[in-house]
Amino acid sequence: MIENFWFNVKLGIDHIIDKNGYDHMLFLVVLAVPYVFKDWKRILILVSIFTIGHSISLVLGTYDIVTVNEKLIEFLIPITILITAIYNIFTAGKKDRGNKIGPLFLTTLFFGLIHGLGFARYLDMISDNSLMFLVEFALGIEIAQVIIVFVVLFLGFLCQTIFRFSRRDWVMVLSAIVVGLVIPMIFQSNLLNP
Repeated sequence: MIENFWFNVKLGIDHIIDKNGYDHMLFLVVLAVPYVFKDWKRILILVSIFTIGHSISLVLGTYDIVTVNEKLIEFLIPITILITAIYNIFTAGKKDRGNKIGPLFLTTLFFGLIHGLGFARYLDMISDNSLMFLVEFALGIEIAQVIIVFVVLFLGFLCQTIFRFSRRDWVMVLSAIVVGLVIPMIFQSNLLNP
């Protein structure tokens, strides 16, 4: 029982840190880059919103309640990353983004929903699709995301204190790098290249 638990949690962790599916990490980078350690509650809420969206669509996709064209999903995943990165670029250096639900929260939820639908078919092949499995898998996703966000926050802290990057420059440069990595993903998607 406990071995299954850790196996399923590890599967969720591996899903996030898979070097072949680095789109997930890119999204977490652009999600976390505008924040600093004192914003930990807000970023934890954002990460949890992603996990909730991902879990909802995993359940819907795994139990065939919702089916979506894989090519569309493959196209929409980098689009959500691009939207978040561009949002960062245009809001970098602005005063506090506020605590209300805004485009970033909605994009985060949308990305979770989209990414979960894209992964549901794979889960059909590797699991028994029980609700307990999905909860344990989601826990692994949450753990991996918190680790990645911590790394991004730590790197931001180093760059802003040791190398004296302004917060605005840190956000703009990292977001621009992600834009450069995501645009080819969009054009390589099967939706644009049937």
